[in-house]
Parts: sequence; C-alpha cells; structure tokens
Amino acid sequence: MNQKNSLGLNSCFMDLEDPLELFKIWMAEAEKKEIRDPTSLSLGTSNKAGQPDVRMVLLKGLSSKGFVFYTNLNSSKSQDLKENPKAAMCFHWKSFNRQIRILGSVVQVDDSEADLYFNSRHYESRISAWASDQSNLMKERSELLKKIEDFKRKYKDEKNVPRPPHWSGWCLTPSSIEFWLHQDNRIHERLRYNKTANVWKKEILYP
Repeated sequence: MNQKNSLGLNSCFMDLEDPLELFKIWMAEAEKKEIRDPTSLSLGTSNKAGQPDVRMVLLKGLSSKGFVFYTNLNSSKSQDLKENPKAAMCFHWKSFNRQIRILGSVVQVDDSEADLYFNSRHYESRISAWASDQSNLMKERSELLKKIEDFKRKYKDEKNVPRPPHWSGWCLTPSSIEFWLHQDNRIHERLRYNKTANVWKKEILYP
C-alpha cells in the first residue's frame, strides 16, 4: 500500500509548506527518470488582445524569485510578455506520470544574470543568438546560414562573444503551482499551492 501524506495524497507530495522545495525534489527525480530533457516545459502566453499562444522552452534557472528561461527579446513570446506580463508553465514527465503547472507574473532578468548565463553557452549557440531574427520571416534558409558565418568572422574569439542587446531572460514569479500524479482509472491526485499575502496555502483538487 502506498504511503500517504497528511492530506491523504501519495507520499511523493510530501508535507512541505514551500512548493518550490517540492518542485526541486520532483525535478531531481525527473532528472533520473525522464528519458527526454526534464527541463522542457510548455510556456503559455497571451497578447494584449487576449490571443493565447504556447511553445516549448527550457528551464535555465530556479531561485526564490522564480523560474527562468532565455530567449530573443524580439520573439513572439517576448512580445506577448511585454504586452501582458503573465504566463503559464507546464512540465509533463510522461516517463513517471507526473506533471507540474505554474501560473505567475513575468519580469526580465537583470543584465548581469543574463550575461552570466549567455557566457556559459556553447560558442555556436552564442553565435546563433546574434544571427537569428527569431519569429521573423526569411526568404530561404541560406540567409540564416550566411549570417551565422558572418558573425563567426566578426567574433572569432570563442571566449569573447558579447551578449546581443536583443537577447535575455524572463523570470516567472509563481502565484500558483499545481502538482499532479497519474493514477489508474483517472483517479489522479492533485495538490495546488496558491500564494496570498506572501503566504502559500495548500488545497487538493478533484481529478
């Protein structure tokens, strides 16, 4: 018989007051069990007209401030976030039947934080950040390949490629985090944390 926490849920939900601590524990398990990249997440945004959009990004940072990902600031996702600084994230780890959904507000990370991450990337990735006009139209792929070669000639020193001014990160500060566990016969288990007046409160949900 599965052990339970104080709410009667599977013991994997634990009895923690801070959902970020539970997220770290689940992510550590995902890093061991998820056959694909466990940091992959679907990011949902909407523009000022309320038109939603979703795409996959990678989680590149986690702190008490929130969840960080990086992108071109001229991309469609960044344009959405500039117009409506709220977003949703969803991690789904099919390999061991768990999911985490996150809602919150989004701000751009500090330049120093963006510089630190950018400089940790592979040379080719730093060059592509300069070369790609992300989400914009191009006539043919050779345009991109030529720009890559042009920037490689401009930045020959692999240790000295500056961060483009149009490239940075976004940090989602969560207001709601829901943990989901698959169970047979669709009797799934759900635990949601909501933040009110800077305090996290727990509630369990019907599947």
